[in-house]
Amino acid sequence: MTPSPLLPHLTAQAEAAAHSRTSACPCGATVTLADRPDATVVRHAGTVAKAHAADITPSDLTPRLTAATHLPGLLLPPLAPTPVDLHGRLVTFWPYGNPVDPEDPDAAPWEAAATLLARLHRTPAPTPLPPMRGPAKAALAVSRLHAAAGTDLTQGTDLTSGTTAVLRAWDTLPAWARAEAPQPDISTLCHGDLHLGQLVRHPAPDGPWLLIDIDDLGVGVPAWDLGRPAAWYACGLLPPDEWDRFLATYRAAGGPAVPAHGDPWPALDVPARALTVQTAARAITKALAEGRLLDEVEQSLVDACDRMASLPPELTQGYAK
Repeated sequence: MTPSPLLPHLTAQAEAAAHSRTSACPCGATVTLADRPDATVVRHAGTVAKAHAADITPSDLTPRLTAATHLPGLLLPPLAPTPVDLHGRLVTFWPYGNPVDPEDPDAAPWEAAATLLARLHRTPAPTPLPPMRGPAKAALAVSRLHAAAGTDLTQGTDLTSGTTAVLRAWDTLPAWARAEAPQPDISTLCHGDLHLGQLVRHPAPDGPWLLIDIDDLGVGVPAWDLGRPAAWYACGLLPPDEWDRFLATYRAAGGPAVPAHGDPWPALDVPARALTVQTAARAITKALAEGRLLDEVEQSLVDACDRMASLPPELTQGYAK
């Protein structure tokens, strides 16, 4: 099998972009930050080059880059306003920002994430944008699970029974959350894939927190951006105090996704369930590819899907507890 030329050529692009910004290179080498089918990312000095997924088109990406350029206090602005083509993949260039430290969970910037989200949701889109891609990504994860699991789900193994639970939970979701109908909100600016890995400090090392990764940015249901931490909380993977800090900060900052007071779950229920299904589908797909069983966290997500599938939508708050 011939190795793809993408990574070495992307590395060369990152080095060239870095040297065009400064003659000094304190890091010495180029570092590969990610190398997946949906994103290849390399860093050289203070410059990051990202090759986006092969199905991302200029009409998908350019308006999102424009939005990031016009919202520098919320989104990390790109170094160039348009992508370039490299081996059939669109490439964008960004300044490097310090990410969240995964080894220091006590320092997780939940308040910063909540404040940025509330501000983003209150900000009019600075340019016409396509729909937020969260539901489309959830549907893609389920589609890949279907392909990985095949058609025979009657074997009775842990993975096949888990697949059945995930697909049953998926079927309980409304059409818009499965990307089968327009989202009920088509005006609110949303990130589309919020988790702590989507925050960096810029300028590094201790500038203000900003949101990164504009691939899913668009207009849609703002509660989707709260859906992943809500799902983690409901599955017992996010401690209640961290969830409470996040939700209270979002409300205090005027975030419109949930009511300012009272029960937030009528707004959060569908996004939280959809993102639980998406994450569980990805976990099973990965386990099938690696020929292994689910780990404890992955199994907790599948167990949550099993519980969700047996409950009406209005009763799914805390479905894994």
